[in-house]
Amino acid sequence: MKVLFVVTSHNKLGDTGKKTGFWVEEFAAPYYVFTDAGVEVTVATPKGGKAPIDPSSEVPDAQTAATERYYKDEAVQKIIENTHTLSGQKASDYDAVFYPGGHGPLWDLANDSDSQKLILDFFNHQKPVGAVCHAPGVFKNIKLENGEPFVKGKNVTGFSNTEEEAVQLTNVVPFLVEDELKNAGGHYTKTDDWGVHVVEDGLLITGQNPASSEAVAEKLVSLLKK
Repeated sequence: MKVLFVVTSHNKLGDTGKKTGFWVEEFAAPYYVFTDAGVEVTVATPKGGKAPIDPSSEVPDAQTAATERYYKDEAVQKIIENTHTLSGQKASDYDAVFYPGGHGPLWDLANDSDSQKLILDFFNHQKPVGAVCHAPGVFKNIKLENGEPFVKGKNVTGFSNTEEEAVQLTNVVPFLVEDELKNAGGHYTKTDDWGVHVVEDGLLITGQNPASSEAVAEKLVSLLKK
């Protein structure tokens, strides 16, 4: 089994002068869930090469067993240093696709035509699509063949407005994930801030926040093994 991880290339946190990127835990926990289950993982970004890490995900309070494993794993860090180019990826080469979060995807992947096409290709060929935290924002501009939004009528979750308020970035991000999922007609649900919340709607699996990333990956693995 093969799974494609699509990670952000964007490293600027709006006009704050600060850096962003992908969230380490949201990459590491799912990565090890997949690889420990014998799944081959390929990592791609819009620009290829080194994927930027969100510095906020490297602070002590954000560390977990999975991140500790990641920091000791030179082979995986080399993968992050040398990601494939997203435009060169085909859904036909993989069994599922997964999007880790971090704020970066809100700027690049939410507007990336290669990403949008890939997601539709996976979904239309009955292959699972997973996204966690800010990554469900990548569905924002995807339209089905009938012109309707990709998430319309689907049960979804993602980083909540109250969680964005808690990290004081409501006025920095280009859009709020919760609002956009609702605006697109998605049936959005959430749990308490920072609690584990995973929503499964057929082949679409979404998670609310970093704490939900491992559970999203476990759901995807169980779908692949059916």
